[in-house]
Amino acid sequence: MPEFSIIIPLYNKEKDIAKTLNSLFLQTETDYEIVLVNDGSTDGSEAVVQQFDDPRIKYFTKENEGVSKTRNFAVTKASSEHIVFLDADDYWHPNHLENLLDLITTFPDATWYATAYEKRHHRSFITPMLSPILEKGKHWKGLVPNYFENSLIDSLAWTSAVCFKKAFFEKLQGFDTAITHGAGEDTDLWIRAALQEPIAFTCLITARHNLDGSNRISHTPTLIRKFMDLDVYEAEAKHHPGLKKYLDLNRFSFAMQHKMAGDHTTYKHFVQKIDLQNLTKKQRYILKQPKQLLHLILKGKALVEKLGVRLTSFN
Repeated sequence: MPEFSIIIPLYNKEKDIAKTLNSLFLQTETDYEIVLVNDGSTDGSEAVVQQFDDPRIKYFTKENEGVSKTRNFAVTKASSEHIVFLDADDYWHPNHLENLLDLITTFPDATWYATAYEKRHHRSFITPMLSPILEKGKHWKGLVPNYFENSLIDSLAWTSAVCFKKAFFEKLQGFDTAITHGAGEDTDLWIRAALQEPIAFTCLITARHNLDGSNRISHTPTLIRKFMDLDVYEAEAKHHPGLKKYLDLNRFSFAMQHKMAGDHTTYKHFVQKIDLQNLTKKQRYILKQPKQLLHLILKGKALVEKLGVRLTSFN
């Protein structure tokens, strides 16, 4: 049995999948299998994958059903106790699996793990994730009971930097397949996991989120996405410090996406559930602006990031 099963969902990533696979073959920890599931790609993704001749690759193909069903299906084909995810346009530094294995060895009774990560905004601009936990220094690792308080800007867990014990993932019933196109599938799973067990985290950055990757599901038009239901966690928020604010910040994000898409009804649905004290002054200001100004703000944000400065309304 390999130490890790690496889950890769593949849908129209012809331009990215070779680089992603090559980052795996550079890993210093080599005891793994790759469970790669082609989710009905219509481009040349399959031809690119077939150029790789490595016995650790377990390749499956099926009709297009979306990323959540694809990841859940891949986990059923995994033989390792430890499940890690890697999207087909993200990247691991060579010591990523080694970093995770060190975390697992240090905290063997934990049920889920994550490493710190960085964000590639474009070719020449990469920033570390933003979380107060990084103030502990890059060599810190430990169990984090207050997941939500540490995930108010960037989430501690991010799909291509997280690891689950397979039994825990199955206990959680995996990703919710009713949520589609990057509208909270991951966030929903992190909430369910954090409500049950503390995450084991390392501040050492060994994964990269490529925000400029091709064909990202987060670029899907808002009005055809099925967003997660944040309201189902309101009762839990009474018992878990930080969860209400975490939910409200996600409501803020969902509300802004719908306002810019011209769906004022859904925008109001999210806003009316927000405790405005959980938002920054910047966020409360943005919340009131017309969609035309919001589009201008986004264009300005993109321009500033081209100059090497990360802007976010979450700090």
